[in-house]
Amino acid sequence: MPHTVRGVVALAEGAPVETVDVVVPDPGPGEAVVDVRACGVCHTDLHYREGGISDDYPFLLGHEAAGVVSAVGEGVTHVAVGDTVVLNWRAVCGRCRACRRGEPQYCFDTHNAAQRMTLTDGTPLSPALGIGAFAEKTLVHALQCTKVDPGVDPAVAGLLGCGVMAGIGAAVNTAPVRRGQTVAVIGCGGVGCAAVAGAVLAGARRVVAVDLDERKLTWARELGATHTVHSAGMDEGEVVAAVQALTDGFGADVVIDAVGRPETWRQAFYARDLAGTVVLVGVPTPQMTLEVPLLDVFGRGGALKSSWYGDCLPERDFPALLELFAHGRLPLDAFVSERIGLGDVEAAFATMGRGEVLRSVVVLEGAGA
Repeated sequence: MPHTVRGVVALAEGAPVETVDVVVPDPGPGEAVVDVRACGVCHTDLHYREGGISDDYPFLLGHEAAGVVSAVGEGVTHVAVGDTVVLNWRAVCGRCRACRRGEPQYCFDTHNAAQRMTLTDGTPLSPALGIGAFAEKTLVHALQCTKVDPGVDPAVAGLLGCGVMAGIGAAVNTAPVRRGQTVAVIGCGGVGCAAVAGAVLAGARRVVAVDLDERKLTWARELGATHTVHSAGMDEGEVVAAVQALTDGFGADVVIDAVGRPETWRQAFYARDLAGTVVLVGVPTPQMTLEVPLLDVFGRGGALKSSWYGDCLPERDFPALLELFAHGRLPLDAFVSERIGLGDVEAAFATMGRGEVLRSVVVLEGAGA
């Protein structure tokens, strides 16, 4: 029978989120109900609240989550009741043109649950990124569940569901950074610091972190950045010159823009070496435009890429990265800045906006320390 649980909902554009009762139906064919153990507070959730994604209110927020499968619907063999899973918003279909050409990381028809969770009055909820995990339980498509080691801290595992995977994947999958290369990362919040960690994991010999905030540069150094550029007060040309000075005068082999603004993308474009690679992983707004001389695009060569979800394949990447964490080779726990309750999400948005955390993580009962 349906369950009534507590969840965090954005009821109207720009209004503070509220913790309300949410009705979670029994899973239908191909669906699963997951008892959420932890869910990170991501900028995307704030974008939903502010109307930056769509106007399909009310939204059940939260998508960066780990939990335990509590029920499955007809035909589900991918996971079973009792499995520990990380939720993902790219459940590849296996049938679209991207999947058929062997590039499932670009799947154009990802799976979501067919049923809707609702408010107690029957109002359907729009789950953030098809997940909606700021709740004690959530309903997802079973293929949105990636089985992982049950011994892993859910507050750590859940971060692979979005931001940390996006940053690591931008370096490891999209670029991809090769051993011995030089890398610069512009913007060192959660995604940028994850890109730093990914570049280190891939064997970069030099990793330059660029940010306006000294606190974020400290985080980047703790995650393996070999050099930092405190860019407050610098113009675009000065940032480029600073990165070049730290990369043998040529520029970096790979520059990752984790901000997603025209000025930071131009910095990335000009701060790379000839035939170098630019990776855009920060998400621009629809209003942003970019102007670069076409001759410079031609003359500098190389590759200009964007990275969606770190070009990850959850079934491949989540277990592998968690195994690296278990063996001390990837400090995923460093991204958990604070553990909070469901009722603290609105305050966490403010903390995030002030740049005081890499991630606030909502931890629910049964999730451990």
